[in-house]
Order: sequence, then structure tokens, then C-alpha cells
Amino acid sequence: MIALDPDVLRSFIAIAEQGGFARAGEVVHKTQSTVSMQMKRLEEMLGVPVFKKDGRRNVLTPDGERLLEYAHRLVKLNDEAVQVFRQPELVGSARIGTPDDYAEAFLPEILGRFCRTHSQVEVTVVCQPSLTLAQMVRDKELDVAIVSCDEGMLAGEVVRREPLHWVTSSRHCVHLEPVLPLALSQLGCAWRKIMLETLESTGRPYRIAYTSSNGAAIAAAVTSGLAVTAFPLSVLRPNMRVLGEADGFPLLNAASVIGMLRQSGPSNPVTDALANHVAESLALPGGLPEKRLEAAE
Repeated sequence: MIALDPDVLRSFIAIAEQGGFARAGEVVHKTQSTVSMQMKRLEEMLGVPVFKKDGRRNVLTPDGERLLEYAHRLVKLNDEAVQVFRQPELVGSARIGTPDDYAEAFLPEILGRFCRTHSQVEVTVVCQPSLTLAQMVRDKELDVAIVSCDEGMLAGEVVRREPLHWVTSSRHCVHLEPVLPLALSQLGCAWRKIMLETLESTGRPYRIAYTSSNGAAIAAAVTSGLAVTAFPLSVLRPNMRVLGEADGFPLLNAASVIGMLRQSGPSNPVTDALANHVAESLALPGGLPEKRLEAAE
């Protein structure tokens, strides 16, 4: 039975993200020749090439693309197993807040991983709009919050970026109406601002048909064929489809920026552990957060 070495898989992931053996070696603290030997051994074990040259870059082959998903999962599971036995058992409580659409999309992964490694911690979950959650963190009513945010809107760590896409019902044609009905979140929502600015810049007639701070309510309006909205792919529901330029919808030249807010004050091991799980669970395969959001005065 062939066993894949997590150390080799870390190097494989680093090459996929950095585009070269030398830069990947810097990330995993290995020489270029060591990383090259690891990839040669990996390809020999699997019997297929996982990288090919594209100019000066090393890019994934189709088999490499398939392997990348498994590599992320295997490395994550390896680290999780080690963490269970190497870290002292945490006892206490933690409070996390999230908008309801993120709760549905991300909490199963976050809470599942956190429970497996810290089973004695009691977790309280609060679902509210992002602006409410930000105030709750400032008021010390929450330890950690996952929020949608504009850059410069909130102080926090960027944990995920995803393109926004226009979405409609896969069973209705509401997007063909001459005056486009929209389902939007309430004032202050970053996605609402992006959608309205895009439509106004292109001269597309629209009307606001539904407004709610509840993501499930917005999704219901869309899947029922009553309105169009914009979502990142990670929170798409069944019976939704993405609209593109072929459907007459302009590209949304902005991303959904998901930030993590933490209560100020002394470091707390339970809160630190929960925040680490949030960052790791929400990070896309392209890498971990690269910057912080600065607080608006």
C-alpha cells in the first residue's frame, strides 16, 4: 500500500501556490533540490506527472489538480490529529457570531473541527448581520465574529476572498424582466453597495423588491423566482444558477471580503484556538489571509 507523506504534500501544495520549486522551498524551509526530489518521488509513487512547465512557472497537470484537493484534506487531517495529542486540553467557553448565510455555509466545518480538537469547550453561536456583530464584539458580547466587510470598514483579519456573482432561480426567468427586481440586504451591507453601483454604472433599470438582514430570506426570494441577488459561490443554494455576461449581466468587479473580528484585551487560549480554526477553515486553497483591514475613523 502506497502512503502519501504529509511533508511531501506540503511541498506539493507550496509549489502549486507559488508556481516554482525555489519559492516553494522558501515556504516549506527546504532547498530547491530537496523539493525537486520530493516531487520526483511523488510522481513515481502515483505513476503520473503532477506538474508541467508553462514558461518559467510550474503549473498543475489535470492529475495534479485532482491531487491538490486530496493534499489539502490530508495535510489538514494530519495537523488536526497531531493537535489533539500535542495541545493541552482546553476547558471553558467561547462565543462566536456570524451572519446566517455564513452559518449555513461555514459553521459545520468550523465547529466540527473545533469540537474534535477541543471537545470540552462550550461554544455559543449568535447569528446577526455583520454590523450588529461588529458592535457586539466592541461591546465584548462576542469573542469572535465572522463578517462581510468593505476594506476600511472594520478592523479585523481577512480570512477569505471570493468573487461575487449575480444569481437567479434555475427554474424561473425573473432576470429577463425589463426592470430587474433585486433582493438585497439592509443598508450598510457591502454586497448591496456593490450590486447597486454596478447596475447604476451600466444603466440597467432595477427596483428593490425585497430587503432583509436574513440571508435565508434573500435566498428564498431568489429561488422562488421573485428577484435576483449576488452571492459568492460558497453560499449558493440549490436551485440557483449564476448569471454572466452572456445573460446580459455585467461582471461584478469586486470580491466578497470575509473578515474575522476578535474582542480586544488579553489573549485567551480558548478564543485563540477558535480564531485559528475559523481562519484555517475559511482559507481558500490559494493561501491564508495576507493582510489586515484597518479601522475606519
